[in-house]
Amino acid sequence: MAKLTFHGGALSVTGGNYLLETQKSKILIDCGMFQGFREAEEENYEKFPYDPSKIDAVFVTHAHIDHIGRLPKLVKEGYTGVIYSTPPTADLAPIMLEDSQHLIASEAKDDNHPPLYTEKEVKLVQQQFKGIDYGREFVVTEDIRVCLRDAGHILGSAIIEVYITENGEEKKIVFSGDLGNSPAPLLNDIEYIKDADYVLVETVYGDRLHEDKEERKSILENSIEDVVTSGGTLMIPTFALERTQELLYEINSLIEDNRIPQVPIFLDSPLAIKATEVYKKYRSNPLYFNSTTEEFLKENHNLFSFSNLNISLKTEESKAINDVPAPKVIIAGSGMSTGGRIMHHEIRYLPDPKSMLLIIGYQAKRTLGRRLFEGEKEVKIYGQEVSVRAKIRAIGGYSAHADQDGLYDWIEHIGKGDKRKLKKVFCIQGEEEAANTFATRLRDNLSIDAHVPQPDEVFEF
Repeated sequence: MAKLTFHGGALSVTGGNYLLETQKSKILIDCGMFQGFREAEEENYEKFPYDPSKIDAVFVTHAHIDHIGRLPKLVKEGYTGVIYSTPPTADLAPIMLEDSQHLIASEAKDDNHPPLYTEKEVKLVQQQFKGIDYGREFVVTEDIRVCLRDAGHILGSAIIEVYITENGEEKKIVFSGDLGNSPAPLLNDIEYIKDADYVLVETVYGDRLHEDKEERKSILENSIEDVVTSGGTLMIPTFALERTQELLYEINSLIEDNRIPQVPIFLDSPLAIKATEVYKKYRSNPLYFNSTTEEFLKENHNLFSFSNLNISLKTEESKAINDVPAPKVIIAGSGMSTGGRIMHHEIRYLPDPKSMLLIIGYQAKRTLGRRLFEGEKEVKIYGQEVSVRAKIRAIGGYSAHADQDGLYDWIEHIGKGDKRKLKKVFCIQGEEEAANTFATRLRDNLSIDAHVPQPDEVFEF
């Protein structure tokens, strides 16, 4: 009898970690970092509830830290096997993990305890990655085979189809990973799955809808125009993967169409700059980028570069942004204002009523980004009290996650499959309210057995 254990991602957006066991095999889907606030991050230091040396294979849905962040710890504690992903994820993961390791080392030094892992483990993880393209079905163990499908979330993100054969009977379990907000400016749309017995679906936005795609571009345009008019600074906290690249693409198109005034734009995120180089590597590959991107490249070879864009890789270049008079636009990490260079810009410009903070992605509970989004007027950044007089604006449509309707359509399509009957859907990787709201919609409208698992809950097939 096969069983599935939810070791992360249950009642939580972060920390995805799912152990699938048969009588003969054990595989892991994702091994992510818990993020958002100190208590969650302390969970990362707890011992894995399984023996990493006994795992036959690891599969990674995509390169975000909440899905890959504990891979070096897994290796440190004994895992020596292959880590399967798409080729872009195999290229992006080391960049993300190196950045994470530097932050971990700094925090460990400040808190006077050993780091979660070191550069040594990060390098070992890089060596263990093996890239598999979408649509290529392959055998993992004698009773498990796998196929990766396009999740449309970030470059190389994958839905993982797992086929288990026991006692002559085959079961299909689908792990959604994070599903994209399709259609997106750069990537192909989410791939629909024909059928499944069991599905694990993310529910980050399981209780809400995004703006229309054209509306989000208009909000971006209006935000830039408003800041130019007021003579302030537009700060955009961004995630290194996808949001940054989409922003650059759309700002580029706004400039090409003469829809925004000339204003200096700074990309102040070393991580995003390095990740963008990987995007450039795959930009002409139709397996990973859509036809719109291909058409754009025919007319403009600089997909992520334009005349007003200034790249700030070094610390000195970041500090020099302060010397540039407003109006200006600063795109910087991290996306939830939990670290990175955006924090220094927020200290400087949040007190300025002429300036604006534009939030473009999900903000986890208790993060600075969430508190700013909810309207706090006094915040503490690096021990310094900061008054919030700048305008706070948000664009849900720039999220790289599908909204409730997008998730629903994806599940509904699987439920219509004629080869198998969808037996159960597990609503994961969402806050409790979002997961429960989405599960209720599935039960009420599709008569699907939808369940919100508890942390470490075990389900037997």
